[in-house]
Amino acid sequence: MREPPAAPMMKLRSGVLMPQLGLGTSPMSSREVEPAIAAAVEAGYRLFDTAYAYGNEEGVGRALRASGIPREELFITSKLNGEWHGYDGVQEAWAGSVERLRFDYLDLFLIHWPLPAQDRYVEAMRGLAKLLEDGRVRAIGVSNFKPAHLERVLRETGLVPDVNQIHLNPYLTRDELRAYHAEHGILTQSYNPLGGGGDVLAEPVIVTTAESHGKTPAQVILRWHVQLGLATVPRSQRPDRIRQNIDVFDWALTDEEVSAIAALDRGEGAVAWDSDVRGH
Repeated sequence: MREPPAAPMMKLRSGVLMPQLGLGTSPMSSREVEPAIAAAVEAGYRLFDTAYAYGNEEGVGRALRASGIPREELFITSKLNGEWHGYDGVQEAWAGSVERLRFDYLDLFLIHWPLPAQDRYVEAMRGLAKLLEDGRVRAIGVSNFKPAHLERVLRETGLVPDVNQIHLNPYLTRDELRAYHAEHGILTQSYNPLGGGGDVLAEPVIVTTAESHGKTPAQVILRWHVQLGLATVPRSQRPDRIRQNIDVFDWALTDEEVSAIAALDRGEGAVAWDSDVRGH
């Protein structure tokens, strides 16, 4: 069987290199995530995305230690919940995550949601900057932040995150937010890149494009993310799909196909989770 090519590395603002594609682990339990990670490691994945809210950091850590892959070859992302928003709270959140993972540092630590009603995400960003300064994380970022949230962080602290991990797929292309990221050197990382399965995978333009390339609809969508210059963390527990999902780096869509897929966009209001009112 042909080995899929490894995910290319993308350079973050901090200078750290991050694989363009990794394994998302929500909503897997610690027990469920271990065989998924074993399959992903065998398929060539080196980026693994977890969070306090997923409740699986222990399993992620066990599986990665059991893999035999040297720590410096792994890229581990976790995220902190709203109860730790604040300078000191972020330090506590980091300590909890590395204790559960049983690793000494994180490659990327994200504020999971802005939770503007709490009004503490700016201080949380200052807490992340302290972790970066101390070498306890290699890069810092946010998730589900809108341009207004990012602009406030920049205005009040001068800090710019390495990554904003956002809900993004062909039904939700996030053009305005991606443009803001590009202007400020923030890497866009897509979660839920396949739209949760179902409808988007069955779209005629996706199906016919997949048939023309001899690929699956999921591979076509992930290749679309890649050609937009996005990083992404598709999730699956099935070894065959885990292997297929990383096999998107030695073929290409045409420019016309990329545009046709982007034309499926339904707009923020129809699809996006509003991070001004949602989060944890």
